[in-house]
Amino acid sequence: MAGDLHCHTRLSMGSMGIDDLLALAKAQGITHLAIVDQDCMAGTVRARMLGERHGIAVLHGVEISCSTADGCELHLLCYLADNPTRLEGLCHQNIIARKQSMQSIVAKFLRRFPVSLELVKECAKGSTCVYPQHLMRALAESGLTDQLCGEFYHKLFDPQSRDNILSPAIFSSPQEVLQAIHQAGGIAVLAHPGENACALDILDELIAAGLDGIEVLHPANSRDTQKQLLGIAKAAGMLVTGGSDFRGMYGTATVGQAQMNDAQLALLLGYKSRMKRKLAAKG
Repeated sequence: MAGDLHCHTRLSMGSMGIDDLLALAKAQGITHLAIVDQDCMAGTVRARMLGERHGIAVLHGVEISCSTADGCELHLLCYLADNPTRLEGLCHQNIIARKQSMQSIVAKFLRRFPVSLELVKECAKGSTCVYPQHLMRALAESGLTDQLCGEFYHKLFDPQSRDNILSPAIFSSPQEVLQAIHQAGGIAVLAHPGENACALDILDELIAAGLDGIEVLHPANSRDTQKQLLGIAKAAGMLVTGGSDFRGMYGTATVGQAQMNDAQLALLLGYKSRMKRKLAAKG
């Protein structure tokens, strides 16, 4: 088995369609794939059907945005929900909040660069929302940059940058999102904690609230961070997951770059059954 449980399609911040993504994953020897579009589950059913044709087991998943009390944006991954439709309202609410945020960001972007709104919309065509990746593509199309990621991207979209054009969206709290995932019968995993210091700051609170796992294997997690997270997960008896966060041209990762091993994948796939047996034994 080989699992890459964090990939995006054009429905959110990726650049590839579902069929092309699955073909690429098959070529990389991936046997289990989760397409976790951000706040969007629209492509899940089609992805599972196409996955069967490619011989890939597609796991139901979604990446849900949330905000800490001090306005820091985090993401929780939901895997294998029994009732994923229960999350549709939350995802829709998040898309509305992100669109409102992106309206302000796009306005700042258009004032700073000689790029038309029509080009921005064309670069975001097919997505549920305009994302920073689409703005970078508009800059590239206009000859204003030759990189979709890298230093220029961080200058515009890193909260620590003095020149950023961000206008943070306000989402539900991580605890509320965690509860919603569990109510939908899903497995809740903290996404790419190495990308954001506040993810590590709130980790203990999320573990106390019932967080099921940590995305330890991720391109943004340094070796030291991975070692730290592995220790935390082991001490708390939590799942260890991994994924490339593949976004096609909008990222630097490749499909399968951060694969889970067979044991880690098996633990995830059997997690809910084990939890049910534990609850039954306690009852």
